[in-house]
Amino acid sequence: MNKAESERLSAYLEYLGYQPVEKPDRADIIILNSCVVRQSAENRVENKLHTLKGLKKTRPQITLAVTGCFVEPDTARLRKAFPFIDHFFAAGSFPEFLGEYHVEKMLPRSPQVATYVPIMQGCDNFCAYCIVPYRRGRERSRPLVEVVNEVTGLVNRGVKEITLLGQNVDSYGHDLPDKPDLADLLQVLDPIDGLLRIRFLTNHPKDMKDKLIDTVASLEKVCEQINLPVQAGDDVTLKAMRRGYVIEHYRQLISRIRAKIPHIALSTDVIVGFPGETDAQYESTYALLSELKFDMVHAAAYSPRTGTLAAREMPDDVTAEDKKLRLQKLEKQQAQILGAINAGLQDKLVEVLVEGQEKERWFGRTRTDKLVFFRAEGDYQSKLVRIKINHTSPWSLSGRLWIEQLSFETI
Repeated sequence: MNKAESERLSAYLEYLGYQPVEKPDRADIIILNSCVVRQSAENRVENKLHTLKGLKKTRPQITLAVTGCFVEPDTARLRKAFPFIDHFFAAGSFPEFLGEYHVEKMLPRSPQVATYVPIMQGCDNFCAYCIVPYRRGRERSRPLVEVVNEVTGLVNRGVKEITLLGQNVDSYGHDLPDKPDLADLLQVLDPIDGLLRIRFLTNHPKDMKDKLIDTVASLEKVCEQINLPVQAGDDVTLKAMRRGYVIEHYRQLISRIRAKIPHIALSTDVIVGFPGETDAQYESTYALLSELKFDMVHAAAYSPRTGTLAAREMPDDVTAEDKKLRLQKLEKQQAQILGAINAGLQDKLVEVLVEGQEKERWFGRTRTDKLVFFRAEGDYQSKLVRIKINHTSPWSLSGRLWIEQLSFETI
């Protein structure tokens, strides 16, 4: 989400005549787009702001602005703490000091092969550990026609793949007059000429419906990849997290997805060391990941976020050492699982959308979001190619360009 918002802000600045510079001390405007999902991230933001304070002293004419989840709804405290910052504006909003807002003027001038499209802002779930609803507000969906127009504009500029973004995309549209949902949006986007792939994230297990699963299974351009955060494998922990479901519900949901979309790649998010998590509860999470075998697990150790329910009411009683050990054990298991999954692609043909070059190798991703490298002469940027995999690892694949050999009869 932050990356998508940064791209849009950059595009609008370029529309206004500004050009990017490599060093902050050469800039006329600096916008710091902050992520504060974890306390350590917020600490880095504050450190960066203190660095900018020195720059403001030497160049008082420079414009400094801060956005992202660091910015609270009431900016009075921030203005008092950081008086040298000229503008604070909420995550996902538009800075008024830049002028009038126009969506079409915020589209990247030279976009990447694959890009992000926010379809909604905010979240209504208030999970105990999460700061997002307090910083980004309640759920607000973009009108369906606005999203379609943006995607069409991006495709006309060369984009081949889009990822629809929301803190909880399964809630998309419930606040709009006609109440379209994510499945309806996918149905409208799929026929757009020139668009090759569609992805979306992030889903919430309590809100994901069978209609969406059926839609993903039926549409050609929607990739066989779903991120479905479980966060913990224990019902007591999930209740403390205020996630709104139990593990059996999650298992059944995974089963339905895999039954409807057999080649689906599933990823998940996990928090270890949440307040009150016992060794046994952690082992339940470990066992669940062993059972379900995800293609990717985004794991993090819990850290209190000031302002959240967990930080206010739950002692951070799992030691830092225990969190570290639990995280390492989980990551080691996942590397083994992913290594085995990817090994199954050895000598298989996969479809890759080429995104660029790195050290004389082309790279891109499969429909299931596997990173693939290959060597080939010629220009394959933005092209769909078939690659025969000849090397696998837990984190990437490599292979050779597959060109079908035509067979001719001798006459």
